[in-house]
Amino acid sequence: MAAVVAVLGCGGAMPPVAAQVAVRPGVDVLLSDSLHLVRGKRVGLVTNLAAVDARGISAVERFRGAPLTLAALFGPEHGLSALAAPGEKVASSVDSASRIPIYSLYGATRRPTPEMLAGLDVLVIDLPDVGARYYTYPATAVEVLQAAQAAGLPVIIADRPNPITGTAMQGNILDMAHASMVGLLAIPMRHGLTLGEETRLAAADLGISTPLIVVPSAGWRRGMDLDATELPFRAPSPNLIDLDGLYHYPGTCLFEGTALSVGRGTDHPFHQVGAPWLDTTAVLARMRAAALPGVRFEGVRFTPTNPGDGKFAGVAVSGVRLVITDRRAYDPTAAAVHLLAAIRAVHPAEIRIGGSFDRLAGGPTLREALLRGEPPATIIAGWEAGLARYRDRVKPFLLY
Repeated sequence: MAAVVAVLGCGGAMPPVAAQVAVRPGVDVLLSDSLHLVRGKRVGLVTNLAAVDARGISAVERFRGAPLTLAALFGPEHGLSALAAPGEKVASSVDSASRIPIYSLYGATRRPTPEMLAGLDVLVIDLPDVGARYYTYPATAVEVLQAAQAAGLPVIIADRPNPITGTAMQGNILDMAHASMVGLLAIPMRHGLTLGEETRLAAADLGISTPLIVVPSAGWRRGMDLDATELPFRAPSPNLIDLDGLYHYPGTCLFEGTALSVGRGTDHPFHQVGAPWLDTTAVLARMRAAALPGVRFEGVRFTPTNPGDGKFAGVAVSGVRLVITDRRAYDPTAAAVHLLAAIRAVHPAEIRIGGSFDRLAGGPTLREALLRGEPPATIIAGWEAGLARYRDRVKPFLLY
């Protein structure tokens, strides 16, 4: 049975402060125009402290001050603080001031248990997604929907703009035989959806039937990135620390499945890749010859400090940094394929494109093509038919 999905409009009176900004995230709309959805109810809030309103106030604080009972908090990967290391298991706890339970959905369980949901009237999800398939927050949202279905609870998504725009859809389409927390749906590496849109798609694709209401952001247009919205940026996790890092992430995250560092534990995570053995001169020559639009490549040296991925802690490495020159022209997935192919051509033994790469790449096809030495342009061209079908498939789920 398909989900019962509703989409709230963004009309109605705005509070005076919100009227001063062009774009309001869903949390602002929900707690003003659509407050009737949660007024007087016992609410479970799935969020982290990077989810803020137009003034930079966290969703947690906004809900604490609203006319409702904030009965439980649920944190995704990186915890409610958004500071835990990648993949680190986070324990559940209790807020010392309010005594509200804080349940971890990235520790002993990935899905709320019936005990966690007992006594709630509604679940609200407000998570800062980053626009890339690998990010685990949409998978957490799906786990919450499935738990809510079993418990008979409705779910509200307080939507947010896609920070890297909702127009670019790039990369390969995940093979559902390889679905995981870092890729749960048949979507591309850069999917071009908001969390609300992706959750609507997931409900349809996975047959989730819980009542689902999406409260859209007000004033957002698909061509806007986060800078254009003038909304505050908060790092959604420890190594995505600026907007350009979010733009690079749909591409450079693939290097997590290789022997190279992605710059975790440096001041430019996901802007750069490197290893002690990397011949940057040879790799850069290949990358500059490719003349990719919207990006240039520079040689760098960096030393990861407490990187969290086990790669080159305290070791000076040679690297290649990606510098965006035109966000609209830049395709981070294409840049990553060219860079992977260039490094493999120069260092076929050292690069070690391994099994974890397949989880990120949505199956073995990309790894196998790289290992066969297929030209990057051929690999990328092979994605176009799948992307065209995807663009058509998601049209019924788009909200903006």
